[in-house]
Amino acid sequence: MTSPFLSTRAAQAPADLIALAQSYGAPRVAIARAGSPLPMEAAEDATKAGIMVPVFVGEADLIRAEAAKLDWDISGYDLHDTKGEEEAGRTAAALCGAGEADVLMKGQLHTDVFMKTAVARDAGLRTGQRFVHIFHISHPDGGKPILISDAAVNVAPDIKTRQSSIIEVKKLLNRLGNDRPKIAILSATESAIPSVPSSMDAKELADWARAEVEGIDVSGPLAFDLIMSPEAAATKKLTDDPVAGHADAIIVPDIVSGNALFKAFVYLTGGCAAGIVTGAKVPILLTSRADPPAARIASAALAAISCGLAK
Repeated sequence: MTSPFLSTRAAQAPADLIALAQSYGAPRVAIARAGSPLPMEAAEDATKAGIMVPVFVGEADLIRAEAAKLDWDISGYDLHDTKGEEEAGRTAAALCGAGEADVLMKGQLHTDVFMKTAVARDAGLRTGQRFVHIFHISHPDGGKPILISDAAVNVAPDIKTRQSSIIEVKKLLNRLGNDRPKIAILSATESAIPSVPSSMDAKELADWARAEVEGIDVSGPLAFDLIMSPEAAATKKLTDDPVAGHADAIIVPDIVSGNALFKAFVYLTGGCAAGIVTGAKVPILLTSRADPPAARIASAALAAISCGLAK
């Protein structure tokens, strides 16, 4: 029997996100090992939407065969013939490092292989900043999205990494048109308690951000109900807190809480989770086999917005 908590609503790529992406120039997206149905379908959808110029990397015969199944003429796009996962990953990352592509996208290869090639020194993608993942999650009925970092890359991020998450989330929200983001630092309590280490970290992060990052409101520690619910914030007498009950983004203490949180939004509300990795020379798309088409095109839109190329 299906759980009554699961939403039956299909994820919808937010129209305003796609429209914003279309207002910029379409970035060149190097797709590592593109020759399988899911990455090719995602590339076709994003290309037809005007938010991607694909740069295909992988086994040329497989890529052409998948394009033929879609009745998609790809003869006008660059195609780099490679063999196997590692060569495809290295080639796609090198294209981005050399300035021949603007976005790096994972195709049909294992995530550990893909990320290993992306962070390799000879790829040219390192900037000295930490790589952090950001989810942009929207409700099928629209309304304000919520951002989560980091739910996919950093397993147990230290304070410095979470500081990078705050900065990268602010930059992305600014790109999305939010001039003063409200960023919450998640814990299980609104008080800093030594027995709850994440609450102590949250206070340290919030204090740092208030002193060092301009143009944001930040609060932490905050439990999830206080992050999302104005009523819960009022009950706890936090109505003077500009973030409580009104957060635009959540910084999580570890990958377990972040992963559970984003999947709860997706599976319990029908949310559309677009995701990018920031901190590299180019945005990185970590697509998953479980991603619906809406999440794939929304991720491509997020990358196009992050690039911000002139038309």
